Parts: sequence; C-alpha cells; structure tokens
Amino acid sequence: MPQTKRLSTSSGIKKAAILLVSVGQEAASKVMGQLDQGTIEAVSEEIAKLGTVTADERDRVMEEFYQMNVAKQYVQQGGIEYARRLLRKSISADEADRIVKSVEHALHSVPFSFARKTESQNLLTFVQDEQPQTIALILSHLSSAQAADVLKGLPQPKQVEVLRRMATMETTSPEVIREVEASLEKRMASIVTQKFQQSGGLERVAEVLNLTDRSTERDILEGLAEQSPELVEEIRKLMFVFEDILLVDDKGVQEVLKEIDAQELALALKTAGEELKEKFLRNMSERAARLLMEEMEYLGPVRLSQVEAAQQRIAEVVRRLEDAGELVVRGRSGEEEVIA
Repeated sequence: MPQTKRLSTSSGIKKAAILLVSVGQEAASKVMGQLDQGTIEAVSEEIAKLGTVTADERDRVMEEFYQMNVAKQYVQQGGIEYARRLLRKSISADEADRIVKSVEHALHSVPFSFARKTESQNLLTFVQDEQPQTIALILSHLSSAQAADVLKGLPQPKQVEVLRRMATMETTSPEVIREVEASLEKRMASIVTQKFQQSGGLERVAEVLNLTDRSTERDILEGLAEQSPELVEEIRKLMFVFEDILLVDDKGVQEVLKEIDAQELALALKTAGEELKEKFLRNMSERAARLLMEEMEYLGPVRLSQVEAAQQRIAEVVRRLEDAGELVVRGRSGEEEVIA
C-alpha cells in the first residue's frame, strides 16, 4: 500500500512553491492566476528562496497535493467519514486523518453552528413545520446524535420523507445553505458561512439511524421501504459494517460463527485488524481456530472486492441475528441494560 510521507517541516507556502516549480511554467501560471495578490507575493518570495528541490521533496508534495484533491472529491461525494474511509484504503490511517482534517478546514467553517449549541427539543420546535427538504438540509449539518433526537420528534410520515431526502440529497450550493441558515438563525435568535459540500448522503442517514432507538429505526425503514426498497438496502449496508463486530459480545460472535463457513471468514479477515481476528479465534474451538489460521495462511492474494463482499455478507448475518434478538450490538441507542 503506498504511503504519503508528510513534509512535517514545510509550511503550506513552501509546499505550494515546490508544487509550482514542479508542474512547469504554463501550469504554474494558470494556478497563480487563481490566487489573490497577497498569496501570489508570498509564494513568489518562497520560490525565490527555494534553491534546489530534491526529487524526494517534489514527489512528496505532488503526492500530498494529489491526495488532497482526491479527498475533496470524496467529501463532495459522500461526506467527511466517507472520504476518510476511502483514503485509508490507499494511505495510512494517520495520514488520511490529517488530510481529511486539512480539507475540512480548507473547505468551510461549519454552517448551522448556532443550531449545534441548541437543545434538540428547542430545535425541533423551530424545524418541525418546515418542508422535508429543508429539515433534511438542516439535519445534515448537525451531529448524528442531535439529528437523531430531532428526527425522533417528527411524525412518522415526515421522518420517512426527511430520511429519503437526506439519502438522495445532491451537492448543495453555498447560497441555499446560507439562506436556510440565516432564516433559522433569525427565528432562533431568542435562544441562542459559506460551504459548498455534500449535505447528506447514505452514510449520513446511516449515522443518524444508528443513534435512534430500534423501534424508531424499524418504523422509518419500513416506511421508506414502501417507496424505495433499494435505498433501504443501501442504508442497511452502511448501518453496521464488518469492523463493528467488535461491539458484539462473545456469545453473539458464537451465534454468528454458526451461520458462516471458515472459508468465507478467512476471506473476510484478510484485511481485518488483529483485535477482530482475535475476537473470532477466541470464540472457536482449538481445532476450528487452527483450521481457520491455516485457511488464512494458504488463501494467497485476493481482490479487495472479494474481501469486502465476504465482510458484507457476514455483516448481514449480524444484522439479521440482531433483528431476531439473538445478539446485541453494544452501544445501540435505546439498548436496554442487560441484567445478569
């Protein structure tokens, strides 16, 4: 897996200077034409001081520039967490987190920040009579927990429509976001920026539903399934991922093992962390654990798509067993305390 090496001692201006001398005069001129005068002067001064740029420095800056642009595209397609997860498949987790944080900072200051500081019940009072599309836009900019609280207070038909709008929401212009934000802030003034981004998406919906209680979640998904069963299936896939099996207790893992075969598990564990591998192994008999280890050892190179497909099938088993009450996923909102 390629790793992006960070130029920890280089400022942003120096990196920009290295990038511009690396791409050639014509491309550099086009870039400079998009900058403000102050930035042009600062970059030009840095270029004059550069001296010799090594091939290693140039490659690192070009790679970081590339990853930043990839991250921006991912953010626009599916949001911050979507970008983080995809980047981690090609670069280290730490570097992916750093790049996503930089992109998030560069793209925007957070809209609806005033609403984030408002009690969910008060916020519900102000948004409950809005159109579903407007509510969807607002919830997309709140924390998942706060969005879940507001969603729970809406009538069930409106819950379904709001979630559908969030899941299918396209990139929203700064003007629309600013208009809705200003209107809401004005009405909420007694209680209590521009951003061009993906204001929703399937992952955002999954995050919100993961924090609602099981009854609310089930009612919403059942209602949404009547309109768009394919959309519900995509949301369900994102609500519980393979790595979340760490949140299942040992008894639950044993139930899962009864439903899957060793070959598929070996394939699914190909890219899993040691903690998750150990969780499965300690819930198997000594002989079964040994056979699984052998299966993993002799598996050889496989396509990432095959691994992800196996992980998805096992995650579906977990969701089915959870729905049947045969296991508990720790941390689910509304989960009752288990009395020994």
